Order: sequence, then structure tokens, then C-alpha cells
Amino acid sequence: MGGKLASGPEYELMSTPSKPDVLHTTAGDLPVEEVELSVAERTWTIRHTGVVISREQENEFLLGESASKRPYGSVLWPAAIALAHEVASRDLVGKRILELGAGTGLPGIVAAALGARVVQTDRQKLVLHVCKQNAERNGVTTIEHRIADWTAWDDTERYDLIIGSDILYAEPLHPSLRHIFETNLAPNGTVLIADPFREPSVRLFEAMGADGWKISIDKWTVGVTPPPRAVGVYALTRAR
Repeated sequence: MGGKLASGPEYELMSTPSKPDVLHTTAGDLPVEEVELSVAERTWTIRHTGVVISREQENEFLLGESASKRPYGSVLWPAAIALAHEVASRDLVGKRILELGAGTGLPGIVAAALGARVVQTDRQKLVLHVCKQNAERNGVTTIEHRIADWTAWDDTERYDLIIGSDILYAEPLHPSLRHIFETNLAPNGTVLIADPFREPSVRLFEAMGADGWKISIDKWTVGVTPPPRAVGVYALTRAR
């Protein structure tokens, strides 16, 4: 993802060649899987180190034995799937889009294929490597990929859309994210954040609403095994 936390392992690609189905990292080998998803009447192939849809899968990832073995961004999360469907429902031709904490990259890849000019960012080289691979595997070659840390942000460009999937889980990073929203959003632009209704996220949206941001929400459900996961896609715009 895009922010820098005080604790937790660092993941970087090792220089030794990796097999197609394994990412060799300083934290150990990470098996890579592949999933096909249908978005915008097209099938997309996404490589990842795991799919986390249900709350049970999420609890195992965050709290179980595998909690420290895979970087958050190399996993395919329900918020990314919901955001991909949301961006596919919009007119994106010619729009400038910044994706924060791009992870496996699905929303930005869909947006670029639909005519947007996309910049995908992530803090970890490993995750951005997977993100770039996924763009190439789907024939999308127009995306710009950047290593970026939310706490040391130096991008001054303006974007029509700033998007992110499940990026608000760490409350200490909220001031940095708000700085990016306020600095990099173009006039009349929109911030689109997909989130599975996490409490820290709701608190941020409430604070931004109190500060004059206009907020609307579309609700998506992801997954076919009952119960499906509910994800909100929040659209934030500055009050005129």
C-alpha cells in the first residue's frame, strides 16, 4: 500500500530470478496465484498472493498464522473489485486518475483500458511489480507506475479522480491522505474510496463531511459464497 507504518516487515524483490509462480522476497517466497474477473463486459486476469473476500479470510490474513507473511497490497481485496466495477460505470475517457495504494492494480487497469490516463502508486516495490505485471498481462501499457510514500508526498499534479481500495485502515495515516486529497484533486474532481465499512474509515468520512466535503455512497456486494461482502464506494467532492 502507500503509507509507511511504524511496525511490520518490509518486502522487497530479491535480485535472483523468480519462477513465474513465485515471488522471491527478503521475507521469503510468496506463491503467486491467478484469478479471472468479469468487469465492464471483459475478463481480466489478475495475479496475486491470495484472495481475501470473506471476514473469515480477512481475520485469518490479519490475525492468523499467515498475518506477517504476505504484504497487504499483494492480496486481492473485495474493495478493489467493487472499485473496479464503480470506475467502469463512469465516463473516463481523457480523465487523469491517481490510484493510491494500487496493490494488484485492478481498478486502475480497468480505468486505463476505458480511456483514462492513470498513475498507479504504491510504497512497496514488490507490490508495484505485481501491479505492473497485471497491467501488462491485460494488454494495458499506458499506465505510469510510481513508488510513493503518503508520509513523504511530493506529487503536485492535479487529477480528475483520486481512487483507492481499502486504504483507510491505518488511522495515523489519515492526515497524510487528507493532504493528498486537498493538494492533488483538480477543481470539480472526485475522490473515490472503496471501503468495507471499517470504523476508522467511517470516522474519516464523518470528519471530512464536517469540514465541508460533499459525500455520497454506492453500495456493492462482492463474493458469491453467503454472506457476500458489503463494500461502500464513497465519492467525495469539495463543497463549492
